[in-house]
Amino acid sequence: MSLPPDGLAALQTVLHPLHTPPESEPWNLAELADLLPPAPLADAAVLVGLVPRAQGTQLLLTRRHAGMRQHAGQIAFPGGRLDADDAGPVAAALRETQEEVGIAAELIRPLGFLDPYATITGFRVLPVVAVLDPAHVTRLQPEEVDEAFEVPLAFLLDPASSVRIGAEFRGRLRHYWQFEFGGHRIWGATAAMLLNLRAFVARIPPPVDA
Repeated sequence: MSLPPDGLAALQTVLHPLHTPPESEPWNLAELADLLPPAPLADAAVLVGLVPRAQGTQLLLTRRHAGMRQHAGQIAFPGGRLDADDAGPVAAALRETQEEVGIAAELIRPLGFLDPYATITGFRVLPVVAVLDPAHVTRLQPEEVDEAFEVPLAFLLDPASSVRIGAEFRGRLRHYWQFEFGGHRIWGATAAMLLNLRAFVARIPPPVDA
C-alpha cells in the first residue's frame, strides 16, 4: 500500500475534517472494557507528523524519556493531555509538539483527524495528521524525550511490516500490533494508531485515468 501521486492532498480528503473533530467513542473501547478506570476518559491529542522528503514521505516519532512515570522509553507521537487553555485537540497537539521536540506551529500544516483511540491509562486520544516543513529542526525537551527519528511512511503502510502479537495481561489473552524499524520497537497505542492511518489511506479513491 502507498499514497497516490497526489499523496498528502489525497489523504486530507478521507480524514475527519479539522472543523469537526470526531465525537464518537474510541474505536478500540470494547477491547479495554475491563481495563479502564471508572472515571470518564480524559481528552488528549497527538501529532501524526508527515514529512515530505526527496526519498519519500517520512513520519516523525519520538522515544519517551526513560525516566517518565508512564510509558517510559516507548515509541510515541508528540502529544499529551488537553489543557484548559487549549482551543481544541489541534491546538493541544501543536503545543505539545513544540514543547517536546521544538517544532513551531508555523512549520506544521494540520490535515485532519484519525479515529479516536482509548489508552489503558485512561485517555481518549485524537490523532491529528499534519504535514511538517522538511526544513524543521528538532530541539528535544530532555525531561520528556530521549530521541526523535523518522520512519518511511511506505514501510508503515506495508502490511508485511507489522505483526500481531498475543500476550496474557490481567487474566486473559490480549493482542497488540508491533513494528520493528532501525532498532526501535513500535507497539501498543502508537502501532494501533498507525494501523488506523493505514486504514484511512486505503480509503483514498484510486486515481482516474486521464
